[in-house]
Amino acid sequence: MHLWLFLRQIFRDMRSQKLRTLLTIFGIVWGTTAVILLLAFGQGLYRSQVKAMHGLGEYIVIMWGGKTAKTFQGLPKGRRIGLREEDTELLRSQIKQIAYISPERTRWNAAVSYGKKVFVVQVVGTNPEFALLRSIVADRGGRFINHLDMENKERAIFLGNDLKEDLFGEEEAIGKIVLVDRVPFTIVGVLKEKPQDSSYSGRDENKGFIPYTTCASMYPAKYLNNMVFKAESPHLTEYVKKRVYEVLGKKYKFDPEDDEALSMWDTSEMEAFFNAFFGGFQLFLGILGALTLIVGGIGVSNIMNVVVEERTREIGIKMALGAKKRFVLLQFIFETLVITFIGGGIGFIISYGIIQVFPVFKAEEYVGTPEISVMVAVAVTCLLGLIGLFSGFFPARRAANLNPVEALRP
Repeated sequence: MHLWLFLRQIFRDMRSQKLRTLLTIFGIVWGTTAVILLLAFGQGLYRSQVKAMHGLGEYIVIMWGGKTAKTFQGLPKGRRIGLREEDTELLRSQIKQIAYISPERTRWNAAVSYGKKVFVVQVVGTNPEFALLRSIVADRGGRFINHLDMENKERAIFLGNDLKEDLFGEEEAIGKIVLVDRVPFTIVGVLKEKPQDSSYSGRDENKGFIPYTTCASMYPAKYLNNMVFKAESPHLTEYVKKRVYEVLGKKYKFDPEDDEALSMWDTSEMEAFFNAFFGGFQLFLGILGALTLIVGGIGVSNIMNVVVEERTREIGIKMALGAKKRFVLLQFIFETLVITFIGGGIGFIISYGIIQVFPVFKAEEYVGTPEISVMVAVAVTCLLGLIGLFSGFFPARRAANLNPVEALRP
């Protein structure tokens, strides 16, 4: 019964004060839209950047040989440590926590030709696990290097998508023959386009990938260019790195505590920094939006104070007829909450509409795809409730504390 009376009173007041109600609701709409869009675009940008970062690989470690910085067992410092092909299997057998590991040997200036088209690109010799490490997915109808290619030293090549476009344009490439430094190779797959914002030797889209065994026979070299590995889970990465130093330190006789003997790029460290940065960025955007919403809440509170002034005699009559303070208090708080949530609901609808229309502008490449997460929706709803409660509490308390005699005095 009280709820129905509250609603009748609220909608009667809203009809009688259309402009004031509209302006009050507009402040909440503006604040709600601002906080939702800021957080939605921040989340979209975060996911876009994570996807681009994972184009290099998820939680992988890229390792190069280094130079010793400490003496060890009578050996001087300054010795160069080179990684060899057999080190891949040594590490795989000695460190069970390694999920994937791949050698990498690069021919930096290989001439790849098809017909009259010739491009000087990087051709990388690697193994099948490299695709799992480096987020490499073959486009429809193709595949990456497999174990049979490795065993048989097949002349099979996997092309980056941009290299494929340069050589073949719209023409189908899989199954065709290209020349790599005048040696024929069969194309077994083409890279499915992926975002990639970092690399250590160039973007994958511009490279060719061949079996490591084939590369070693064509371009003999004593040492690998580098090695890539990944632990079974991210929290084991530090342990695996430590074990790598121990295993290779034992083989090449260097101090396992000598960080310069091997050079490692642990992408999980970059991701941890990135997550912390974007967490702070999201918090900053949330605070900006919340402040905008609080300004709207202040407007609601001011309006409710004016309402109390205008309805002083009405309140006095109600209290003279037996209305309790609690009834008056709840009436004004409830009225404030209704106005707040009407504005909030309209703000949600406007925000959702903008997010749905946004893909039309084709700007996802720059700012990602905005999205309203459940967490954002819950946070904004709770914030609206708090703002509505605090905005209405003080005017409501003032109304509930009115003296009926004073309220009825002309």
